[in-house]
Amino acid sequence: MNVLVSGASGMVGSALVPLLKSGGESVRRLVRDGGDEHDVSWRPERNEIDERRLSSLDGVVHLAGEGIASGRWTAEKKARIRDSRVKGTRLLCEALARQSSPPRVLVCASAIGFYGSRGDAPLDEESSLGPGFLAELCRDWEGATRPAIDRGIRVVRLRIGFVLSATGGGLARMVRPFRMGVGGVVGSGRQWMSWIALEDLIGAIVHVLKAEALRGPVNAVAPEPVTNREFTKTLGRVVGRPTILPMPAVAARLVFGELADELLLSSQRVAPKRLRDSGFPFRWPTLDAALRHLLGGAA
Repeated sequence: MNVLVSGASGMVGSALVPLLKSGGESVRRLVRDGGDEHDVSWRPERNEIDERRLSSLDGVVHLAGEGIASGRWTAEKKARIRDSRVKGTRLLCEALARQSSPPRVLVCASAIGFYGSRGDAPLDEESSLGPGFLAELCRDWEGATRPAIDRGIRVVRLRIGFVLSATGGGLARMVRPFRMGVGGVVGSGRQWMSWIALEDLIGAIVHVLKAEALRGPVNAVAPEPVTNREFTKTLGRVVGRPTILPMPAVAARLVFGELADELLLSSQRVAPKRLRDSGFPFRWPTLDAALRHLLGGAA
């Protein structure tokens, strides 16, 4: 396949591109600056994209967007998060739809934030939209793919959970305090965390690129979600440190503001029903095994 990848320099994209190339795929990157003669330039904040370079694509993986967890959510920050996803996705999809021979498939990143905070309720792709900023963002983000759908492109909206990587993202930020013995439960610890190892996430992206029967929402999470308390105990056990210093909900809200309620204290018990039904083989279905693989913990 000839595949275009946006967000190729991010945590997920930088792992995906080598995997695609190792499988014999030809990869172009959607970039703001620089790049090589195979890359496609765009400036989504200016509504600019080089449509001439979008021809002859078989598939597109759209991962680009402003970091959601990088800093407190001021009004300006929330506007940047929204614009980078909704406007950027619409710009790309409109450009793809105008191609005389559009790509067969678009895999567009979304998030399990679509479901909002739902307590202990089991959630799958049939579950309804939840409340909150992230839910509304995901609804509009996914809705921005409509031009591609109307053009007949197979669109997969990949609702991604908490991605586990030793080199980036939330886990990498958590490991240091846990190794120092100052990690602990956040809030009540009863909130559900739906996670996925980075290796499984990029495997899932390649899988849905080629699984012709998949379209619409697909949850990219491991089959065994855990509560925050279980996650905390497991991480402490893997790094060999106690987990006795909790962060009460009030402290989390003081430090992180609105982001605390939407990310740290939010509860989402999400199942990867459509991935499992399509035969995707998870390499790391359990949290303990995933963390030991990523962090080198002794068995």
